[in-house]
Amino acid sequence: MKKVYSNATEALEGIIRDDMLIAAGGFGLCGIPELLLGAIRESGVTGLTFASNNAGVDDFGIGILLQTRQVRKMISSYVGENAEFMRQYLSGELELEFTPQGTLAERMRAGGSGIPGFYTKTGVGTVIADGKESKTFNGEEYILEEGIFADLAIVKAWKADDTGNLVFRKTARNFNPPAAMCGKICIAEVEEIVPRGSLDPDTIHLPGIYVHRLIQGEHEKRIEQRTTRKRENA
Repeated sequence: MKKVYSNATEALEGIIRDDMLIAAGGFGLCGIPELLLGAIRESGVTGLTFASNNAGVDDFGIGILLQTRQVRKMISSYVGENAEFMRQYLSGELELEFTPQGTLAERMRAGGSGIPGFYTKTGVGTVIADGKESKTFNGEEYILEEGIFADLAIVKAWKADDTGNLVFRKTARNFNPPAAMCGKICIAEVEEIVPRGSLDPDTIHLPGIYVHRLIQGEHEKRIEQRTTRKRENA
């Protein structure tokens, strides 16, 4: 089965369409599938729902799809760095399903494991619990959260082999593996594709069975919040 494609546009061919639910990996601006997001923008599809830790910033990450009004709904845990997101949400142009960060990761992992729902204490007694089924276990109240079964997962990894085994680097590891797992189809972009058999099995974070298509490319190393201090005089 061919998994390696020449570019993001080719990898999305025959898959991307209007009204998809897409799980996108990354944490802040770390480990986001920027090449695939750019190709989705160029495809012109609309009505998308994204399950992602965040919505990027105004001109990077999912933020570029908010600019072109291609996103209908976000399922996110943090959206504080995107002014356009805030504007669209407050004006009623964008639907938002706020999900606690750990719950979001578990919803993705559950979907990837074939688990349709699970109970958690996170969000009990808050607006997060509104409209959700609750159940008592050992005298404690829990709410039911549904697993995420995405039409498409897009993720970014550090290394891969041609079978799709992925290695993530540091912070990029937290949301990318569960996002990849929950997609009916998963496309990964990586910094380097290495020969088959060269990856130590103990270093592989996501088995290639989850990955259907793969591209290699150059990526921008953007810093979300740059904090500096004035240089002191010698």
